[in-house]
Amino acid sequence: MSYQGTFYWYDYETFGADARVDRISQFAGIRTDADLNIIGEPDMFYCRQAEDYLPDPIACLVTGITPQQANREGLSEVEFARRISDRFSEPGTCVLGYNSIRFDDEFTRNLFYRNFIDPYAREYKNGNSRWDLIDVVRLTHALRPEGIKWPKKEDGTTSFRLEELTVANGIGHENAHDALSDVYATIAIAKLVKDNVPKLFDYAFSLRNKQTVFETLSVGSNKPVLHISSMFGAERGCMALVLPLCADQTNANAIHSIDLSFDPDLLEGLSVEEIQRRVFTSQQELGETPRIPFKTIHANKSPMVVAAKMMTDELAQKWGHDLNLCRQNWKKWQSKAHLLPIIQQAFAFEGSEETDVDRMIYSGFFPRRDKEAMDYIGRSDIEQLDPNAFSFQDIRCPELLFRCRARSYPDALTDEERMKWEQHKYRALMEQNYGAPRCLSNYPELLNKAHLEFQDRADAQFLLEELMLYAQSIAPFDSF
Repeated sequence: MSYQGTFYWYDYETFGADARVDRISQFAGIRTDADLNIIGEPDMFYCRQAEDYLPDPIACLVTGITPQQANREGLSEVEFARRISDRFSEPGTCVLGYNSIRFDDEFTRNLFYRNFIDPYAREYKNGNSRWDLIDVVRLTHALRPEGIKWPKKEDGTTSFRLEELTVANGIGHENAHDALSDVYATIAIAKLVKDNVPKLFDYAFSLRNKQTVFETLSVGSNKPVLHISSMFGAERGCMALVLPLCADQTNANAIHSIDLSFDPDLLEGLSVEEIQRRVFTSQQELGETPRIPFKTIHANKSPMVVAAKMMTDELAQKWGHDLNLCRQNWKKWQSKAHLLPIIQQAFAFEGSEETDVDRMIYSGFFPRRDKEAMDYIGRSDIEQLDPNAFSFQDIRCPELLFRCRARSYPDALTDEERMKWEQHKYRALMEQNYGAPRCLSNYPELLNKAHLEFQDRADAQFLLEELMLYAQSIAPFDSF
C-alpha cells in the first residue's frame, strides 16, 4: 500500500439509532499506521446528556451504559465534539469504523452541526478521507472468501456482525458493544482481510476517493459493474450486476443504477408517480406488483464497485445470478435512453420539510458570512460568548447557538434564557410532535417493552430502574 497517512479507527455507543435526534453515549478511537500497527494510546470518553432528551431503553440495555454513567464520567457535548474533531482533523487521516459511513459518520455530522464544527471538512481537507470496513468485508466474502471463516445465521446466510466474525476467526472480543473493544475488534478484522487479500484490500481502499468511483461507474458508457452492497441480500452474496444510468438532479455524488436482473421493458409506459410508488414502497405493501430494483450509488460513501467481469460463471452459479438474463436486459437498455429523464424525475421528489433545528443539518448550506461566524464560535469559549454579538442570515443559527450553550453550559444562561430553556425542555419531554424521539407520556411503555425483551438479562432490572429514575429526575415538576 502506497498510502502515507494514518488510519483513525472509531466507534460510538449511542442512546438511540436516529442520528438526527439521538445522542452519543461513548466514543472510542485508535490511530494506526498504514500497516495497521497501533500508534500511541487509545482514546475513550463519554458524553454528558442534556436534560431535553430521553434515551432509548433498548439502546441502554444493549450497551449497558446509563445516562447517569455518561453524566458522571463524561464531557460536555461541546468538549466531546471538539476532542473528536481534533483526532479526525489531524492531516493525512483516514477515519473509519465498522458500518461507520451509514451509522457513526451520521452521528458525527449531526454532533458537529449542533456544536458549530464543520460537519464535512474532516472528510476531505488536508489530505483526509473516510472509509468503512464492513463493505470491504462483504467484498472479500463475495470475491475472495478463502482464508477467513464466515459465520452463518440460522437461515444459512452469512452473518457480517462484528462480534460473530471475531468469534468465528478466534479474535478476542470480550465486551461487544463497548466502543473501545469494538475498535480493537475492527482493526483485527481489517488485518485479517489485508493479510489474506492485500490487493483487494488496496483496491477497496482506493474507492474512498469519489473520483475513482465516478471513473469506475462511467455513467453514459453503458458499461455494467458488479456492485457489492447489503441491499442485495446475503442470499445473493450481497452483490448484483448493475448498470449506472444517470446522475441525480440535485446530489452530485449520487448515481442511479438498475439491477440487471430486471427487465427494462417493464418500465415502458410507467408514469413518474408509478415508478416512485414501485421504488419507495415495500414489497409487502405492493403485494404481487414487483418493486423496481433501482440502486442509488453514492460516490462519496466508498461504494464497493468492481469490473463486471469479476462476476464469473462460477460466482454467478454459486449465488444464483442468471448471467444470460443480465446480458439480455443490458442489451435492452441500449434502446432505452428515453427512460432516463423519467427516472431522474422519479428521484427528484422532495421529502417532508423539517421544522426542528436539530433535524435540519441537510436543509441547505450556510451562507458564507454565517459560516465564518460559526467557525469562530467553534474555536471560541462558548461558555463566555455573547450570543447577541452575531447577526446571522440563516434562521437555524440563533436557535442552534442557544441550544448549544444551554446543553453544555446551562449555568451560563441569563434568567430570560433559562426560562426559554425550561420551555424547550418541557416541550421536548412532553410533546410527541415537538421533535424529540421519545417523550415522558410513552416512556413507561418503552421501559415495559424493553423489560419483556431483555427479561433474561441479570442486569436488565437495574438498568431499567436507572432509566426510570433518570426520567423522573429531568421531568418537569409533577409531570411523571
